[in-house]
Amino acid sequence: MSVNLSPLGGAGWQFFSDSGVPLTGGLLYTYQAGTTTPAPTYTSTLGTVANTNPIILNAAGRPPNEIWLDNAYRYKFVLKTAADVLIWTMDNISGLPSAGSEQQQTATAGQTVFNINFPYTVGNNSLNVYVNGSKQIITLNYVETSTTRITFVDGLNIGDIVEFVQ
Repeated sequence: MSVNLSPLGGAGWQFFSDSGVPLTGGLLYTYQAGTTTPAPTYTSTLGTVANTNPIILNAAGRPPNEIWLDNAYRYKFVLKTAADVLIWTMDNISGLPSAGSEQQQTATAGQTVFNINFPYTVGNNSLNVYVNGSKQIITLNYVETSTTRITFVDGLNIGDIVEFVQ
């Protein structure tokens, strides 16, 4: 699964009542766009820990965690007071575009394990790996051993340039 930061409430947002007071205990519901079918949001770029739904705002009117959206959905956000009174509804929300991540490393003789300095989701084909400009094939040339590590099937040559692109 691939996630992107929400443009509404994503990181550091503060919500207010119609009278301008921080929305203490406010409720931010997330649904699939155009429906009342709940849609999960996530607390980080890893997309592994879901926020509560509704997200309950703290005393300052802020979400307790960042809000990351699954790229498989468009969302509808519904903001309500702690007493469940509607403030607003926003529909057809998608995550902010990601600039992506890149890293380049130089192999040592026979090196097979590479640690990557950015997390990615294992098993969703979001990581592209190149050796000396040649795209590598997952399971044929390498395996994803964790969210920050890959292991090549065969050791590389000293000086090989390995690129990781998400």
